[in-house]
Amino acid sequence: MPDAGIRRAKEVAGLIAGAGPEELQELEARYADDPRKQVQHALDTARKRVHREELERERVRGLYAFQREVGGPGLVMGVDEVGRGAVAGPLTVAAVVLPDEPLLWGIDDSKRLAPARREFLSKRIERHAVALGIAHVSPQTIDERGMASCLRIAMAGAIEECGIDPDCVLIDGNPVHVHERERCVVKGDAKAACIAAASIVAKVTRDALMVSFDEEYPGYHLAACKGYASAEHVQAIRELGLSPIHRASFCGNFVETPRLF
Repeated sequence: MPDAGIRRAKEVAGLIAGAGPEELQELEARYADDPRKQVQHALDTARKRVHREELERERVRGLYAFQREVGGPGLVMGVDEVGRGAVAGPLTVAAVVLPDEPLLWGIDDSKRLAPARREFLSKRIERHAVALGIAHVSPQTIDERGMASCLRIAMAGAIEECGIDPDCVLIDGNPVHVHERERCVVKGDAKAACIAAASIVAKVTRDALMVSFDEEYPGYHLAACKGYASAEHVQAIRELGLSPIHRASFCGNFVETPRLF
């Protein structure tokens, strides 16, 4: 059985491990000179954790500050797409207007986030958003109209779906000319809160759709590749041909046979 001193050290270390910034300051003052290694290790670990949390919060505050700086006062809408480079599935666009409060800690470019984190944040965004719109453009329309036209169609649809008249529309990337108050921000999903939120919602929405397509069109590994040209997906296209959700104009290098469904 550990003696009382060791048990006490474990209790103190546990208290430190769960402390927030203000509480940690009090514990540091109390235990700064404590000779027990377990306590000092806990303090060092907690300091690093709190520092990382402070940096992360500073990053997110910067996303909101940039959004307001570039978008100005009023309703600032963020728009982002996902699926532009896929060979199967739709092009998906989300448009999001965030409130100034609460700040949604953790939002970021969706590509930087793990799937479970994206899903958690997407639910928070949906719960707190002032307005949210989602639009899809089918593979057939992409084949018929081309990507540039479809991008405008999807963005216009997502903006309209929000049901509000924004004072500014921030779009990730280059000019699309989809809204009279459009402003474009290169790599905006990592710079502006509303674009980051739109990137998360679009990614989570389209990923879920591709998982459902995997059940409808088995064999293409859609749940894993999300419609992009992974080696397994390309091999499946060569073996099975094209399904109704494939973009024939994107698959010329993989297969010459017509759709099999």
